[in-house]
Amino acid sequence: MRAPPVGYISAHEDAGPETSEVMVVEREPEVLVVGAGVVGVATAYALAERGQRAVAIDAGAVGEGCSYGNAGLIAPSSSMPLAAPGVLSQGLRWMLDKDSPFYIKPRPDPALVSWLLRFRAAANEQQAHAAVPLLRSLKLAGRKLYDRWTQLDGMDCDYAREGVIHVYCSRAGLAEAEVMARRFQTDGLPFEVLDADALKARVPNLRGGVAGGVLFAGDGRVNPAKFVTRLAGLAEAAGATFLERTEAIGFTTSRGRITAVETTKGEFRPAQVVLAAGAWSPGVVRDLRLNLPIQAAKGYSLTFHRPEGYLDIPLLLAEAHAAINPIGPLVRVAGTLELAGMDFSINRRRVAAVRRAGGQYLEGFEELDLIETWRGMRPCTPDGLPIISRTPNWENLVIATGHAMIGMAVGPVTGEIVADLIRGEEPGFDLELMRYERFA
Repeated sequence: MRAPPVGYISAHEDAGPETSEVMVVEREPEVLVVGAGVVGVATAYALAERGQRAVAIDAGAVGEGCSYGNAGLIAPSSSMPLAAPGVLSQGLRWMLDKDSPFYIKPRPDPALVSWLLRFRAAANEQQAHAAVPLLRSLKLAGRKLYDRWTQLDGMDCDYAREGVIHVYCSRAGLAEAEVMARRFQTDGLPFEVLDADALKARVPNLRGGVAGGVLFAGDGRVNPAKFVTRLAGLAEAAGATFLERTEAIGFTTSRGRITAVETTKGEFRPAQVVLAAGAWSPGVVRDLRLNLPIQAAKGYSLTFHRPEGYLDIPLLLAEAHAAINPIGPLVRVAGTLELAGMDFSINRRRVAAVRRAGGQYLEGFEELDLIETWRGMRPCTPDGLPIISRTPNWENLVIATGHAMIGMAVGPVTGEIVADLIRGEEPGFDLELMRYERFA
């Protein structure tokens, strides 16, 4: 079992009633946050910074879900939504290939069929044209918060901003990437195009056969698990409370308000509720009759010991749809999307495909010492944008979920936005594209 960070409340995982820690918990908090991944923790911290005490609950442990094994890239340069033009047709071709980067497991599930129909409708140039600037602005704002929050005492989390290199095997892919990079340059995303020789000089461990890459010098990286747990410690020091292994199991409502939240650790009567439960969100609020078209997309990562001098900059492997990130003494390769429902089994073929992706690009990758094989559920909306808004159904509920693969990058700014919504303040972003009502 991973040890929790010093500073937040946790009952012993295997303790019975006689040995569990005794905790005094505020049963009528100003805010109850359901979910303690990066979004829930950032929300609790942002509220605490503003002087509001929040209780955050999680069915597992703080930072244990999709935040834990994330690739850890803070990359505004990668701002295309999941529902990009052409993705669906490619996904349907991949659906028959269990080794493909985007696998849709065929199953008789009406919710999946509905999601795919919405996905098809959203995967067009017009919606992508509107989504890209929003995602880029969220990621840029998120990066500024990483710059600030990681300077706080106790926030050692391997954060660095040496840049990220997008690597391309084909000349056509590299040329297209250069065109896109020039569009982003005006948004404060400086870049450098590297031909094959320049790329090899910058990344000596890289194998031959690539056409080149695009270096975005302002992009960053972080150790996701360290960031989330250390931020939870700061939030608790500022007045927040975190309850692990505490599951929301029901709601009491009256006149358009949530008056109580029943959990496995007792009832809470918060003034405001934040839903930040990731892929579990639809199930959590089923009793509230909310339409949350979120599909759980299983992603994988493999973490290895990093030999001294081995790879010092993150790589985004365009054709392999994977990322490789050197995180302090570790190196992590992450990739694949598997729309298979809430299936937590580990598909060894897909694990092997992720590992092959690393070996196809880096020399010596096959010899690295494997530390951990991980899978996690990414919460995917059909248009590739998160849901960050209040709802017309329940006036004291704020939804903050559906972040797919960008949760680590925009989790901090989501927390800030939610804190503004809770306090009735202007969040500084046009939230229209992320409103709950777009799916109602």
